[in-house]
Amino acid sequence: MSTLIQITLPPHKQEDLDYILELALDKAKLRKSDIVDWRIRKRSIDARRQPVKLNLQIEFFHTDEDKKATSEFTAQQVTNSPEVAIIGAGPAGLFAALRAVEAGLKPIIFERGKDVRERRRDLAAINKEHIVNPESNYCFGEGGAGTYSDGKLYTRSKKRGNVLKSLEWFTHFGADQDILVDAHPHIGTNKLPKIISAMRAAIIEAGGEVHFNSKLTDITISDGNITGITINDAKEYTFKNVILATGHSARDIFYLLHKRKVKIEAKPFAIGVRVEHQQTLIDHIQYHGDSDNPYLPPASYALVEQIDGLGVYSFCMCPGGIIAPCATEQEEVVTNGWSPSKRNNPYANSGIVVSVAPENLPNYKPNDPFVCLDFQKKVERDCWEAAGKTQKVPAQRMQDFINGKVSEDFPKTSYQPGITAVDLNQVLPSLISKRLKKAFVAFGKKMKGYNSNEAVLHAPESRTSSPIAIPRDPNTLEHVEVDGLYPCGEGAGYAGGIISAAIDGINCVDAIVIKQMNP
Repeated sequence: MSTLIQITLPPHKQEDLDYILELALDKAKLRKSDIVDWRIRKRSIDARRQPVKLNLQIEFFHTDEDKKATSEFTAQQVTNSPEVAIIGAGPAGLFAALRAVEAGLKPIIFERGKDVRERRRDLAAINKEHIVNPESNYCFGEGGAGTYSDGKLYTRSKKRGNVLKSLEWFTHFGADQDILVDAHPHIGTNKLPKIISAMRAAIIEAGGEVHFNSKLTDITISDGNITGITINDAKEYTFKNVILATGHSARDIFYLLHKRKVKIEAKPFAIGVRVEHQQTLIDHIQYHGDSDNPYLPPASYALVEQIDGLGVYSFCMCPGGIIAPCATEQEEVVTNGWSPSKRNNPYANSGIVVSVAPENLPNYKPNDPFVCLDFQKKVERDCWEAAGKTQKVPAQRMQDFINGKVSEDFPKTSYQPGITAVDLNQVLPSLISKRLKKAFVAFGKKMKGYNSNEAVLHAPESRTSSPIAIPRDPNTLEHVEVDGLYPCGEGAGYAGGIISAAIDGINCVDAIVIKQMNP
C-alpha cells in the first residue's frame, strides 16, 4: 500500500518541490530510501482564516510496490464495428464516443452545430451584432456549452463513475496536468477548442464519424424499440442504439419526444441572475485583505442560503471571468460565465439562482412536463423585452435592486452586448426576486463587502440545468419505455457539468456493451 499524508505550507512554497518532499517525509516519518516515487495527489487553498495556507495530499510509493498506472485512452479500429448513434457533441457525447472506440464500437456523432473554429463566427455575431444563430451559439456546436463557457471540471458526482479517468482523458488530449491535483480543476475557454478538436480527430482516426450541421429532427420507434433517426428532416438512418446527449437547451428535442409519445417529466431547476464584482474585491474578502499576494490565484466563492423554503445559491462562479450571451433563440436573453485559463480578467462573476420545483410555480399542473420549461422561457423573453429586444440584458446595481431603485449608471461590465437599466423587481417573477433580495442581504453578512452597489446584476441566469428530465431505467440506462434509447447527460437530467456529463456518456456506452454481451 502507498502512504497518503496531508501537509500544509505557505503559498509562496508551492513550487519548491524539495521543501515539499522534505516536509512530507518528515510528516510521514519516512526516509528517501524508503520510497521509489512520490506525487502530489490533491491541492487546495485554505482561506478560512489568516494566514492563507495551501493544503497538499502527498502519496508515497514504497520500494516494494508499483505506482498506479493512469487510465490511458486507447482506441481500437472500429470502422467495421457495430454502430451506435450519438446525438450531440458536448461532453457527454464526446466522451461516449471516446469510450465507444475504446470498447470496440463505432460511434457516429450527429451535432446540430458547427465545429469549434466555425462556431466562433456565430459567437462574434451574438456579441457584436446581437444575432442569434439557433443552431450555432454558446450552447450548440462542437464541445457543447462547456467549450466556450469556462471548462470548470469540479464535480460532486463521484458515485456516478470514474472522475479521475475523465480527467486523465482530458490531459491525454492536451489539458494541463494540474487538473489531476487541483481541488477545483479548470481548463479555460481559451484552451478547450484545441482539446476538443484533438478528441474529434482521435474518434475519426479510429473509424468513428462526426457530422456537423446535422440536427436530429425525428426518431422511429417500433414495438418499444428505437429503430432509426432522421437528420435535418431529410436523411434517415437505421440504428438499434441511440445515445441522446443533446444538452439542457435543446428544447426542440423535448417537443419531439413528447410528439412521439416518449415519456418526459418536469424536474426542479434554478433561475436567477449573474452577479459581477471587481475581482480585487472578492480577493480582498476571501483572502482577509491579502489580495495582493502574487502566490494566490484569483479567489472564488460558494454561497448558499435557505430563503422562504427555497434554496438560493451561487452557481458556476468564474474568477477573473467574463459574462457571455447564451441565448439559443433570437427573442430571448440568457447569461452565463466563463474564464480563460489564467483567470486574469478584472471581473468575478457568478450565477446567484433560486432552486425551483414544478409545484412551486404559479401555473403548475400535475403531469405537465413543460411547466418548468414554460416558466424558464417566459423569464428569458420578459428580460429580452425589458432590455429593448436585443441581446443587451436588463441590469441593476445590487443595493439598488434591494431598494427597488433603477440604477442611474453602471461600472464597466464584461458583458459585451451591453446592459440596460431596469428595476429587476418588475421584470423577474416575485417568486425569484423576493428571495434574491433576501439572499443578497444574507450573503453580505457571510462575506463582508459582497453586498455592494458596485456589484451589477445581469438577468437572467436561467440555464443552470434542464427543466425537463427524460426518465431511464437505473440499471440498463435505457429510456423507461423505449429500448435502445439512452437519455444522457445534462439534457436528460443526469449530469450537472462537464465531468458529470462526460462520466454519464461513458456509463451509457458501458451499458450498451453489457447489453451486447448479454442479449
